[in-house]
Amino acid sequence: MALLQDLIQQIDDPALKERILQETDKLLKQKKFGLVFEEHLPECTPLYDVPIRVGSKVALKTGYVSDIYTVVKMDGDEVLCDRRETHEQKTFKLDDLVVVAEFGEPIYPTLKPLDTVENAPDSGLWHTLIEADNYHALQLLEYLYAEKVDCIYIDPPYNTGAKDWKYNNDYVDSSDAYRHSKWLSMMEKRLKLAKKLLNPQDSVLLVTIDEKEYLHLGCLLEEMFPDARIQMISTLTNSRGVARDNGFARVDEYIFVIQFGSSKVNRLPLSDEWRVNVNENDTRVTHLRWSMLIRSGSNYLRKDSVNQFYPIFVFNDGKKIHSVGEPYYGTNREEVVAPEGTFAVWPLRRDGEEGNWQIANTNLRELIKQGFVMLGKKKDNSIPVYYLKKGEIAKVTSGVYEITGYREDGSIISDTEVRSLVTGTQWRIGSHDASTGGTNLLKSFFGTSRFTFPKSIYAVHDTIRFFLANKPNALVVDFFAGSGTTLHAVNLLNAVDDGNRRCILVTNNEVSVDEAKELTQKGLKPGDPQWDSLGIARHVTWPRTVASMTGRDIEGKPLEGYYGFESDCYEVDESIAVVSKTTGKPTKATVYRKGKRQMYPELCEIKMADGFKANAAFFKLSFLDKTSVALGRQFRELLPVLWMKGGAVGKCPALENDDLPNMLILPQNKMGVLVDEIYYSEFDAELSQHPEIQTVFIVTDSETAYRSMIRTYDGKNCYQLYRDYLDNFRINTGR
Repeated sequence: MALLQDLIQQIDDPALKERILQETDKLLKQKKFGLVFEEHLPECTPLYDVPIRVGSKVALKTGYVSDIYTVVKMDGDEVLCDRRETHEQKTFKLDDLVVVAEFGEPIYPTLKPLDTVENAPDSGLWHTLIEADNYHALQLLEYLYAEKVDCIYIDPPYNTGAKDWKYNNDYVDSSDAYRHSKWLSMMEKRLKLAKKLLNPQDSVLLVTIDEKEYLHLGCLLEEMFPDARIQMISTLTNSRGVARDNGFARVDEYIFVIQFGSSKVNRLPLSDEWRVNVNENDTRVTHLRWSMLIRSGSNYLRKDSVNQFYPIFVFNDGKKIHSVGEPYYGTNREEVVAPEGTFAVWPLRRDGEEGNWQIANTNLRELIKQGFVMLGKKKDNSIPVYYLKKGEIAKVTSGVYEITGYREDGSIISDTEVRSLVTGTQWRIGSHDASTGGTNLLKSFFGTSRFTFPKSIYAVHDTIRFFLANKPNALVVDFFAGSGTTLHAVNLLNAVDDGNRRCILVTNNEVSVDEAKELTQKGLKPGDPQWDSLGIARHVTWPRTVASMTGRDIEGKPLEGYYGFESDCYEVDESIAVVSKTTGKPTKATVYRKGKRQMYPELCEIKMADGFKANAAFFKLSFLDKTSVALGRQFRELLPVLWMKGGAVGKCPALENDDLPNMLILPQNKMGVLVDEIYYSEFDAELSQHPEIQTVFIVTDSETAYRSMIRTYDGKNCYQLYRDYLDNFRINTGR
């Protein structure tokens, strides 16, 4: 094809050249060049909570999910089925069957609440874990967050042949001649949807893999993302090595970095381990970083955090803080009287709009006492206020930044210079070892190991912070969630810089091979409560999320230790005199003493028992009847989807009774729903009282009426129900 393209460029006739180029482009799209693999049978998904009816497509719970039957007749718990391949009719017990969804058919998913963990009731930050086949979950996420995701981090099955993943509900082992093409088919379908989630202007896709599939994956990524910038990193994961038959032990794996738009790698202050093969001239000096006290980004208005709208009283010369006032809930802040000789500083934005401070007044008072609050230059009877976030404070208390003095306002001075850099593509970082930061960490939560080969939390933390350090409000997705390391790492990032990054995890609820055998011997089947309780989502991912956020293990005991990570180092010990054996006199020599070095000083004061100031909701992907949705009969079931569509702000709302309300005004969720369009006037009046509501859903079959009702809602995200929902999944047909 390359030669053909060169020959086409030699054609003198511009019109003919353009026409031939168009036809060759069509040819390229029809036939794969480069990476060629079999297009396998479409994937099927068992839907255990969907009721079986006459006409349903079903499979045996203990059989192949792709071996599909059609229900012909039902008589009590006896079900007569017609096998699709042979049209042989058989009778099965109802409890032995499960409804099956095939790839590409229209689906109408929703979210069934399973559990929540709320460790920050005053925070609007809610993460989500979705138990589901990730293909259908990605279809739902496309409806919710198309082109809105900042970072996707995935650790897909490595296709080792050791029964580490299934295709059509059947394990793919090393003897399968088509295991590579099955794996590529599986990945291609999901990456197509992932591409639609990512913000094309500025986002990153991070994919980990080992030597079994890295060549195939690299070709697939090049083919699917031709406009992206792609690199591959080699990273240490097991310093002891994983044995390979008659070969070298594997100590590392790979990370593909796919960057879109203006995405860039941030320079970070890193330990010496990161400096291998890095040009010292490519490093930059950084100093202690002070942050603006007034909030920016999302949730920056006064109404978003009313308790953090308070005055700071500064002496008239602008050189020192006198005191910090109490939250003000009134409408005329001029009525607040400043102490004599002072003036009040409020969190006002440049346009005069009322905002809010980053932290509560009680926390600010403590930081002032410690010298961690600094005043800027006074101008027009106002003055900017700065403070140190948790990560910077930890660097001060751990000695990374030495205090060399104090300003007139009482804030600390540090002249320490720390070099920041962009590292190379060879990562040999001790904390990335999967045993230390992965297996041992999970054992502290569960008492035993419930998951094989978990990622080190530091490996995920470091990888994503290169891209999210300057994005405190980033949306992160991991649809191969495994043990839940990604959400844990996002919380750790937020704890360092007071960020508001939100994470969505997706994982299935498969049990291990050995557990499946034991449960089957006991007469249990997938979908039974005892079986499901041992699946990865419910037995590992969610308990790990709860434990890390509450700071308690599964037995309720406080977790021990801190998130700071120490590694061995060797420092010159000048206190040891070295005497020459030949002359008996002191001689010049360098003596090293083994010690410990803090690799993450910003994490050294983050106590595991304190958990994280965030919340999370646990859902199971379920499916709705199309006719019921169209008639508006399943509003209760759709409410969690609407909540996520609105940004998952605040706790997911739920209807208290079976009566369908005329409208829902949910300022805590920044969303409103008009259920009955007859009540539009009342709904509109309520919205005018809650300007914080940014997402509006209107249930109406009339496009004209919908357009009329939203005409004054400029700046708000508006959606027509249920047409918007149904149209999306009708489009999904045949993918």
